Amino acid sequence: VLQPRFVSGEPPDVVDNTGAGRLDIAALAAAGQLTDLADLLDAPSLDDPAVKVRDLLLPGVVEDGTLDGTAGFLNYSYVVWGIWYSRSLFEQHGWTAPASWDVMLALCGEIKAAGIAPWTWQGKYPEYMMDPLQSLAAKAGGLDLVYAIDNLEPDAWRQDGVLAAAEAIHALVTGGHILEGSEGLSHTEAQNAWCTGQAAFIPCGSWIEGEQQDVTPEGFDMAMAPVPALTAADALPYGAVQGSSSESFLVPAQALNPRGGLEYLRCLFSTEVARGFAESAKAMPVVKGATDGLDLSPGLASVAAALDTAGEHVFGYKYRTWYPELAVEVDTATGELLAGRADPDAWADRIQAAADAVAADDSVVKYER
Repeated sequence: VLQPRFVSGEPPDVVDNTGAGRLDIAALAAAGQLTDLADLLDAPSLDDPAVKVRDLLLPGVVEDGTLDGTAGFLNYSYVVWGIWYSRSLFEQHGWTAPASWDVMLALCGEIKAAGIAPWTWQGKYPEYMMDPLQSLAAKAGGLDLVYAIDNLEPDAWRQDGVLAAAEAIHALVTGGHILEGSEGLSHTEAQNAWCTGQAAFIPCGSWIEGEQQDVTPEGFDMAMAPVPALTAADALPYGAVQGSSSESFLVPAQALNPRGGLEYLRCLFSTEVARGFAESAKAMPVVKGATDGLDLSPGLASVAAALDTAGEHVFGYKYRTWYPELAVEVDTATGELLAGRADPDAWADRIQAAADAVAADDSVVKYER
C-alpha cells in the first residue's frame, strides 16, 4: 500500500511498519529513504527534559534500528518469543512446562493420551515455527552460531546446532504431535484452536495475549515458557530467550513534514503513552519503567518473569531484517519441514543455498555483527 507513495515521493510523515505487508527497511535505508533519527534520540524526552529520548529506551533498541551506523527506525514493542500454554490446563492434568526437549517429547505422549494435540502452529506463516527452531539452535551453539547465520558465513545453516534443532522440531511431525490441519491455519485460527483447548502448546511472540484477549476463555491463564534446552551441553542456559524490539516506526526522508514526524515519535516514546500501550495491548513497550506499578496480566507477567530469569542471556537474529529475501526462503523451507515434505538435511541445504546466493549477490548491501 505504501510502496507506491515512496516511489512517487509522497510518503506519509510517519510509518508504523508492521504486519505481513511491511516494507523492506534495509532496502529503504540503502536507497536513502529514511530520516536519520539522531535528532530525535538526542532530543529532551517528554518525561524529563534533562533525559534524552535515547536514555529512556531499553538496551539494544537503538542498535536494532541502526543500519550502517545510522538510526533509521525505532521499534516500539519489546517482543520475547517462547512456547505458550494454559496454566489452568496444565494444573488440571498435573503437567509442567518442560525444561529439556527430551522431556518435551515425553510430555507430548502424555498430552496425546489425554485426548489433546500437544502442539499447533500458525501454518500459513511458517516464521512462527521458525522461532522455536532457531531458539533451540542458539541455545545449542551459542552466540557464535547466531552470528555465523547473520553474517552469511559458509555452511552456517549446516552447523551441528542448527541441524540438531531442525531434527528436534521435525520430531514433532514424525511423532504425530501436531494438531491435524495446522499447516493450513492462519495465526488467529491456530491461536483460537489453542485457546479452546484443542492443543496444549503454541509458539508465539509476547503479543499473543493482546491479540487473543477478546476470545480467550475466562480462567485460561496463559503463560509463556522458554524454549526447552536442546541438550545438557547447550552453550546457553535453559532460561535464555529470544527477544528483541519489534514494530518499527520510521520517518520517510521525503516526508512533507519530517520535523512533525519526529515530534510525533517523541510523544509516542514517552512513559505515559507506553504505559497505555502495555495496558491495552498487553505487550512490553521499549520505554524503561513503563510497566512499573502496573497490575500485569497473566501472560505479560510470565514474559516479564522470563526476561528477569534470562538476565543477560537474551539473544536475537538479524537476518530477517537485513535480508528479507533470505527470510522468505527460510520460511518456505520451514513450512516444508513442518508439513513432512522435507527432512532436516534437505531443509538446511535449501536455506544454505539461499544464504550463499545472497552472500554472492553484489547488489545486496551486506551487514555484519
